[in-house]
Amino acid sequence: MEISVGVGSDSISIVVENPFHIDMNSVAGQIEEFCSLKGAAFNGVDVRGLILQMVRGIAGCERGCPADAKEFAHRGFKEFSLAYVEGGILIAKAVIGNNKELSIKMFPDF
Repeated sequence: MEISVGVGSDSISIVVENPFHIDMNSVAGQIEEFCSLKGAAFNGVDVRGLILQMVRGIAGCERGCPADAKEFAHRGFKEFSLAYVEGGILIAKAVIGNNKELSIKMFPDF
Protein backbone atom coordinates (compact mmCIF):
# COMPACT_ATOMS: atom_id res chain seq x y z
CA MET A 1 0.00 0.00 0.00
CA GLU A 2 1.24 3.48 -0.76
CA ILE A 3 0.43 6.73 1.00
CA SER A 4 1.11 9.99 -0.81
CA VAL A 5 1.24 13.08 1.39
CA GLY A 6 1.16 16.57 -0.05
CA VAL A 7 1.43 20.08 1.32
CA GLY A 8 1.03 22.68 -1.38
CA SER A 9 2.89 21.50 -4.48
CA ASP A 10 5.33 19.27 -2.55
CA SER A 11 4.74 15.62 -1.73
CA ILE A 12 6.29 12.49 -0.29
CA SER A 13 5.45 8.83 -0.69
CA ILE A 14 5.29 6.34 2.17
CA VAL A 15 5.20 2.61 1.41
CA VAL A 16 3.33 0.41 3.87
CA GLU A 17 4.46 -3.20 3.52
CA ASN A 18 1.71 -4.74 5.64
CA PRO A 19 -1.38 -2.58 6.15
CA PHE A 20 -2.74 -5.03 8.73
CA HIS A 21 0.29 -4.34 10.96
CA ILE A 22 0.97 -0.70 10.16
CA ASP A 23 3.65 1.09 12.19
CA MET A 24 1.60 4.20 13.00
CA ASN A 25 4.47 5.83 14.90
CA SER A 26 6.64 5.67 11.80
CA VAL A 27 3.93 6.75 9.34
CA ALA A 28 2.60 9.60 11.51
CA GLY A 29 6.18 10.67 12.31
CA GLN A 30 7.08 10.88 8.61
CA ILE A 31 3.93 12.88 7.85
CA GLU A 32 4.47 15.23 10.79
CA GLU A 33 8.13 15.78 9.87
CA PHE A 34 7.22 16.50 6.23
CA CYS A 35 4.51 18.97 7.27
CA SER A 36 6.92 20.66 9.67
CA LEU A 37 9.51 21.08 6.90
CA LYS A 38 6.80 22.76 4.82
CA GLY A 39 5.94 25.16 7.65
CA ALA A 40 2.66 23.50 8.57
CA ALA A 41 1.76 21.91 11.92
CA PHE A 42 -1.05 19.40 12.51
CA ASN A 43 -2.83 21.76 14.94
CA GLY A 44 -4.86 18.93 16.45
CA VAL A 45 -5.83 17.31 13.14
CA ASP A 46 -6.21 13.56 13.78
CA VAL A 47 -3.87 12.17 11.12
CA ARG A 48 -3.33 8.89 13.02
CA GLY A 49 -7.06 8.20 13.26
CA LEU A 50 -7.52 9.13 9.61
CA ILE A 51 -4.75 6.80 8.41
CA LEU A 52 -6.15 3.89 10.42
CA GLN A 53 -9.65 4.46 9.00
CA MET A 54 -8.30 4.80 5.46
CA VAL A 55 -6.41 1.51 5.84
CA ARG A 56 -9.60 -0.20 7.03
CA GLY A 57 -11.48 1.24 4.07
CA ILE A 58 -8.96 0.02 1.54
CA ALA A 59 -7.38 -3.07 3.09
CA GLY A 60 -10.67 -4.37 4.50
CA CYS A 61 -11.55 -5.96 1.17
CA GLU A 62 -12.91 -9.08 2.80
CA ARG A 63 -15.99 -6.96 3.60
CA GLY A 64 -16.63 -6.14 -0.03
CA CYS A 65 -13.95 -3.80 -1.29
CA PRO A 66 -14.19 -1.11 -2.55
CA ALA A 67 -17.55 -0.67 -0.79
CA ASP A 68 -15.79 -0.01 2.54
CA ALA A 69 -13.69 2.73 0.97
CA LYS A 70 -16.78 4.28 -0.63
CA GLU A 71 -18.71 4.11 2.63
CA PHE A 72 -15.83 5.70 4.56
CA ALA A 73 -15.64 8.56 2.04
CA HIS A 74 -19.40 9.00 2.33
CA ARG A 75 -19.32 9.10 6.18
CA GLY A 76 -16.36 11.45 6.31
CA PHE A 77 -13.83 11.85 9.09
CA LYS A 78 -13.63 14.81 11.45
CA GLU A 79 -12.15 17.91 9.75
CA PHE A 80 -11.13 16.06 6.57
CA SER A 81 -12.98 16.14 3.29
CA LEU A 82 -12.83 12.69 1.74
CA ALA A 83 -13.17 11.39 -1.79
CA TYR A 84 -13.19 7.92 -3.30
CA VAL A 85 -11.55 7.42 -6.71
CA GLU A 86 -12.20 4.35 -8.85
CA GLY A 87 -9.70 1.60 -8.17
CA GLY A 88 -9.95 1.84 -4.39
CA ILE A 89 -8.04 5.12 -3.95
CA LEU A 90 -8.98 7.35 -1.04
CA ILE A 91 -8.13 11.05 -0.85
CA ALA A 92 -8.36 13.14 2.31
CA LYS A 93 -7.81 16.89 2.55
CA ALA A 94 -7.73 19.29 5.48
CA VAL A 95 -6.42 22.75 6.23
CA ILE A 96 -3.62 22.64 8.81
CA GLY A 97 -1.22 25.16 10.35
CA ASN A 98 -0.36 28.36 8.47
CA ASN A 99 -3.50 27.83 6.39
CA LYS A 100 -1.83 25.10 4.29
CA GLU A 101 -3.74 22.24 2.72
CA LEU A 102 -2.71 18.73 3.70
CA SER A 103 -3.59 16.08 1.14
CA ILE A 104 -3.30 12.37 1.92
CA LYS A 105 -3.90 9.82 -0.83
CA MET A 106 -3.91 6.11 -0.13
CA PHE A 107 -3.44 3.63 -2.95
CA PRO A 108 -4.26 -0.09 -2.53
CA ASP A 109 -1.79 -2.80 -3.41
CA PHE A 110 -4.18 -4.91 -5.49
